[in-house]
Amino acid sequence: MDRRTISTRKSSKRKLEQDSEPENQDRHKIPATDTAASYESHQKLTRDIQTHVDILNSSFSSLEADRAAAKRATSVLSQFAKTEDLVDTMVDCGAVPALVMHLQAPPPTRGENGPKQYEHEVEKGSALALGLLAVKPEHQQLIVDAGALTHLVELLKRHKNAENSRAVNCAVRKAADAITNLAHENSGIKTRVRIEGAISYLVELLEHTDTKVQRAAAGALRTLAFKNDENKNQIVECNALPTLVMMLRSEDTAIHYEAVGVIGNLVHSSPHIKKAVLLAGALQPVIGLLSSPCSESQREAALLLGQFAAADSDCKVHIVQRGAVKPLIDMLESSDVQLKEMAAFALGRLAQETHNQAGIAHNGGIVPLLRLLDSKSGPLQHNAAFTLYGLVDNEDNVADLIKVGGFSETPRWRIHHTTNKGLCCENNEKARGEDSWAGIEPSLIFDAVFIDKNGLDVLLGLLESGSVKLQCDGSVALYRLATKASSVFPVDSAPLSPTPQVYLGEQYVNNPTLSDVTFLVEGKRFYAHRICLLASSDAFRAMFDGGYRERNAKDVEIPNIRWDVFELMMRFIYTGSVEINIDLAQDLLRAADQYLLDGLKRLCECTIAQDISVENVSLMYELSEGFNAMSLRESCILFILKQFDKLCTKPWSSHLIQRIMPDIRRYFEKVLGKPTKLT
Repeated sequence: MDRRTISTRKSSKRKLEQDSEPENQDRHKIPATDTAASYESHQKLTRDIQTHVDILNSSFSSLEADRAAAKRATSVLSQFAKTEDLVDTMVDCGAVPALVMHLQAPPPTRGENGPKQYEHEVEKGSALALGLLAVKPEHQQLIVDAGALTHLVELLKRHKNAENSRAVNCAVRKAADAITNLAHENSGIKTRVRIEGAISYLVELLEHTDTKVQRAAAGALRTLAFKNDENKNQIVECNALPTLVMMLRSEDTAIHYEAVGVIGNLVHSSPHIKKAVLLAGALQPVIGLLSSPCSESQREAALLLGQFAAADSDCKVHIVQRGAVKPLIDMLESSDVQLKEMAAFALGRLAQETHNQAGIAHNGGIVPLLRLLDSKSGPLQHNAAFTLYGLVDNEDNVADLIKVGGFSETPRWRIHHTTNKGLCCENNEKARGEDSWAGIEPSLIFDAVFIDKNGLDVLLGLLESGSVKLQCDGSVALYRLATKASSVFPVDSAPLSPTPQVYLGEQYVNNPTLSDVTFLVEGKRFYAHRICLLASSDAFRAMFDGGYRERNAKDVEIPNIRWDVFELMMRFIYTGSVEINIDLAQDLLRAADQYLLDGLKRLCECTIAQDISVENVSLMYELSEGFNAMSLRESCILFILKQFDKLCTKPWSSHLIQRIMPDIRRYFEKVLGKPTKLT
């Protein structure tokens, strides 16, 4: 996922639901199937909203009648706020400052002693309504600027100073929910929440006896931790990790879902917190959540394990040893695309460790992963291909690949027996004896995964994506694939020998003895011998044995080649070898291409390839195109894939990638599609 498609973790808005109050709900409920306009009229609704806002503005006192009126008004406004079409109308009617005012208890009347009427209930209703209004991002800052955060934090504290009553718990929960919605994807408000001191109280609420309060507090912490390093650090400093780890073990799906979400946001892009979470004992309970009845918890747990697996090799091994592989593979068969994506992401990370690769295959991971390459989901394809790439890196997986039909689209399976006798197995036949599986050609693995199952298309698609992260993932995978393929099918690094001929030897280079043709280069004579030239290339054969004027000429003028370059070219013709200085390599390449000297041309390409850099790779690629220098072109491709993380910072890199994509595809199809050779 790293392709491999990694998934971006997003905080979620908490759905706020008012506690059951039948008398108010029946009176003011807006049918879900009707629009606001169908509820008598928009004007009637606006007047009704304004009436209840006015009640709030005029009832901020401890009198029983005012408290009862305020309770009814906050309840009605909460019902209105659940209808998205009415939210803007409520804000226009001044609901925000009125509701913020009632987040706090009114001043006591003279001689008042004891609890107020409807204590906590008016505040709860106000927090609920404000939380619903905050679902619209454009109203978040307005609510905060009206002073809501200070009062919401004070509500969080009430669990300390009051009995554990239903009213107190509801008020605390709605305050946490409102904070969640206010801070949702708003970095400025997340910081304000921390400054107001809410985080320490939210961490305390994780240990509350009311599970609904626990969930609300965890939901708020989850949102506050998302992409905010200061908030993450404070949550950890407030000693939240031990409680969160205990919540992971809860049988209440809502509890462990919120807990794994908080931990996931804490460890994202924070290696030091990831280490602290592992030290707190989170690994085993997170693995346990892979078998949770809640698919959302499973998804979060798989994503979190993928993040853990990026830490180090030991962590990857520990995850596998503790039983994560089987449930992750089971998740690949789910109908939930996101669940499969996260499972493939985690397996992809685990498969990059050598000791885990065979285990994933032996637990039945290959078949579902191959199926996922046909998915219409790009990230799912990416993660599956990345996992398979890790698996094919381990020779122990060869037998499993065959047994599960990994080559069902390949006409023949060619297998090496350990006695080095070639053994062919037709489509539906099975080789006999374990030894028969040991020496399968690795080329077939590449073919099955990266050609027959379109895995190559997935990796190439990453290079063309708009995401630099995905492009880097794709380039790393493709370079590793090219390296592996080259080890399976070695590409000759040394230039091909020139056309078989008799070399006259070094002593005849520019020697007038027996010379029968002279070249004029930069005004100087260069003595040569036709028999040597005729044997060297088709270009010289056409020149001296065809109908050209040079055929009978004693002196042949060479107008476009420097003396030192021409001398090196002739030395190669006479001896079959030459040492090439990088300063002359490009000019010598042009000369070799002009006179069809393939051996010299490849020598030049090898020399030039050693000088490729991030700054000049585009020019080198153009040079390879200009002279059809295939070896140099492939060197450029491999350099680009290997150094893509540095190359992608250049403004011209995207244009270069688009330009060379056809050649990259042809290169891999050539390498992966080479015929199997039996020894």
